[in-house]
Amino acid sequence: MNNIIEITDFNANELDIYARLTENQLLNRHEPGKGIFIAESPKVVERALDAGYIPISLLLEKKHIEGEAKHIVERCSEVPIFTAEFDVLTKLTGFQLTRGVLCAMQRPVLPSVENICKDARRIAVLEDVMNPTNMGAIFRCAAALGIDGILLTPNSTNPLYRRCIRVSMGTVFQIPWTYIGKTNDHWLDCGIDSLHSMGFKTTAMALKEDSLNIDDPRLAACEKLAIILGTEGDGLAQKTIDGCDYTVCIPMSNGVDSLNVASASAIAFWVLGNKH
Repeated sequence: MNNIIEITDFNANELDIYARLTENQLLNRHEPGKGIFIAESPKVVERALDAGYIPISLLLEKKHIEGEAKHIVERCSEVPIFTAEFDVLTKLTGFQLTRGVLCAMQRPVLPSVENICKDARRIAVLEDVMNPTNMGAIFRCAAALGIDGILLTPNSTNPLYRRCIRVSMGTVFQIPWTYIGKTNDHWLDCGIDSLHSMGFKTTAMALKEDSLNIDDPRLAACEKLAIILGTEGDGLAQKTIDGCDYTVCIPMSNGVDSLNVASASAIAFWVLGNKH
């Protein structure tokens, strides 16, 4: 195939995406339409392609051309495919590639909040969730446990960071998501009201004396429910809690007061998500 290029020059401009640009540079906040993200591993890349994401180039270990990435190579016949042995790729990127495959892709134009919510029964709202590992785990839980869409406040980490994508096993490409609020202050001032205006009851996952138990039948009876989870450590802002219809807690034992946000999301989505 004419588009397969063996790497001979580490300084080639085409390799900047993989070797020299940071994730924030790839995000390209000043020109979002030109943003790029990196998907890692054959399964994750395939999920991105299946979801309609557009590849820019591939970087892969030689043995995968006819191996694990064969189908991806065939689907990316119109873009450059850079290849080398595993040790060369590790030296180039600075880390060991998961299953020897990276794919640079165009960042999509995000849908509107209204578009995410219009047919949804269960959505998750993530307030200032900043850890990419947690973000990826939450997306994977959402995909598995009946959540229709995810809304992120402006300070939350971007789901298309490489580590987040990898931890999610590519489910960031399957669950529709977007940001809610132009700024965090805008979210705090208007976000809950906007969810109410679209017909959602809102439930804050928080520790509070008058919290409902997570299996309270009033929650399951809600036609449209937004499950709101807060940042690592501090949890939800008090203003968010005060604006919600319900505050919900997960019962704890042995003096443990709370769970990691990704673990809490799994329980919340299992109990409150769409039942299939």
